[in-house]
Amino acid sequence: MHEKKHDLFIGGIAGLFAGMFVGILVQSQHIPMSGLNDPGRQDSGFILFLVFAVIIGALFSAGTHFKRGLIAPLFSGGILTGFIWWIVGSLSLIPWLSGASPNWSLKDISDGFPALVGFLMFGGLTGLGFYGLRYLFDRLIPVTSNLSSIPKKRIIIVGAGFGGVYTARRLEQLFKDASDVEITLIGQNNFLLFTPMLAEVASNGLQAQHISAPVRAALKSTKFIRAYVSRIDTSENKISYNRNPFARSQTIEYDHLVLALGSVPNYFGMPGLQKHAFSLKSLGDAIRLRNHVLTMLERADSEEDPQEQKRLLTFFVAGGGFAGTEMIAELFDLVHSVLRYYPHVDRKKLRFILVHSRAVILPEISEKLARYAMKTLTERGIEFLLEKRVSAMAHGQVFLNDGDVIETYTPIWTAGNRPHPVLKDIPAQSDPSGALKVNTFLQISGTGNIWALGDCARIPDPFNPGAFYPPTAQHAMREGRTLAENIHAVIRSGTLKPFRFKMIGMLVGLGHRTAAAEIRGIPFSGFLAWFMWRTIYLNKLPGFEKKLRVMIDWTIDLFFPRDIVLTDQSNESNPLKETEDKPTQTVREVLNG
Repeated sequence: MHEKKHDLFIGGIAGLFAGMFVGILVQSQHIPMSGLNDPGRQDSGFILFLVFAVIIGALFSAGTHFKRGLIAPLFSGGILTGFIWWIVGSLSLIPWLSGASPNWSLKDISDGFPALVGFLMFGGLTGLGFYGLRYLFDRLIPVTSNLSSIPKKRIIIVGAGFGGVYTARRLEQLFKDASDVEITLIGQNNFLLFTPMLAEVASNGLQAQHISAPVRAALKSTKFIRAYVSRIDTSENKISYNRNPFARSQTIEYDHLVLALGSVPNYFGMPGLQKHAFSLKSLGDAIRLRNHVLTMLERADSEEDPQEQKRLLTFFVAGGGFAGTEMIAELFDLVHSVLRYYPHVDRKKLRFILVHSRAVILPEISEKLARYAMKTLTERGIEFLLEKRVSAMAHGQVFLNDGDVIETYTPIWTAGNRPHPVLKDIPAQSDPSGALKVNTFLQISGTGNIWALGDCARIPDPFNPGAFYPPTAQHAMREGRTLAENIHAVIRSGTLKPFRFKMIGMLVGLGHRTAAAEIRGIPFSGFLAWFMWRTIYLNKLPGFEKKLRVMIDWTIDLFFPRDIVLTDQSNESNPLKETEDKPTQTVREVLNG
């Protein structure tokens, strides 16, 4: 039998045993449960309950997958299944099949709470039973075949972001019955990071682990290697990678290579930026920034020098795109939320500054909506330095191109990104930033077996001749699916299809339960846009568990101030570690290195 048929059968058996145990327990304890202990029809009710238990167990197995050692997800998923059955089955379906009315009144729901315990127990036991039976099945009936002797097509995906993970997931679907294809994903992190919510992690509005989903749990048959790629040899079809900085380099061959490496901060060679600026590209960046901001408040609360306190309480963001705008808004909310804990910090001394090279922020959306965002943030007290650029940074100082100097210990850089440096090994045309130019099939022309998507690729937009698709998550997910289908077409002698997608919309959070959004060209702003922003992003989060955790974080944020616990007190999170002296460098000294 096919592996999925095995799972359906094992899930049904697990549901049967769990149903028998819970059914007998319920009847012996005289717990009111629809159909199970109604006078005059206990036998038929018990049989009906077991039939549903088998069906629920099979459906549970169809919606999950087995991996050795991952007991907790199956157990929690089973409990959730039991809860859903209690609502749909106990309160609705079973009474209806038994000839009674659905138990939808408040009194019926209240009376049904004792039965909820039984359904939760059933779900948990089904999850555990499925794991145990599946484990025994694999041990007692090992799969024996000569598949190892079959030459396999090796598809290597480099990068575990949206583009890489969604490519792997679609490839698994397309090649789920294939024994001649091997899929491998190489990524520096073992989690998929939901980057649109990264600013909320930096502002302590969300827990870091709640916006990241384990890659291994998201993929069923793809081999995952946690490592970073150091070299790509296209002439030999080989990749060199290192599992850690001290490990020996290893190589792996590929038949098809998918580049989904994303981007890294681009400091344009300006003095001091890479050393002194905070970036916001990774989970580590967000956590470091969060700890740093709290450290600044702690120091400012006991600082007696007015000038030094001014530097500590000045927060500076370079770049007025989505990342910079959301970051300055979230920083504002974080600091003002926790200010009650710092009695010696005068809110009048707080400064939040955003510098942008254009006349209006947020070039990704309409000018009218961008001006609304700028007006909203200005009214709160956020300063905008427009048509200006950063030229250099030093410890405690940011130098602008017009000669102005901003005294701050918190400079954040969101004004530029560039593709991963390893892409220089790829013999392909690239734009000035280094992103690889691909055709409409997401294929690097002239190679036949090298593909690229996401931030590291420039994909032509057929709806806007001469333009390229923007590097957003909504594009990367769809690019991944199209790219996987084109690889499948090449291996199975099918027809390639071009990537075509009209952007649904853009959303930017502005803090204070406000946002700006454009959906299919229609502008939204204020609370409605904020509600849409949270609803859409919540829906895009991978997995029910992550959605629930983020909902809890947001609910807590409505009623309580944000946490001020410093989770990292090492010197690495303290930019004042260099010296306790006040900044004395001049612009000339910085520019001369």
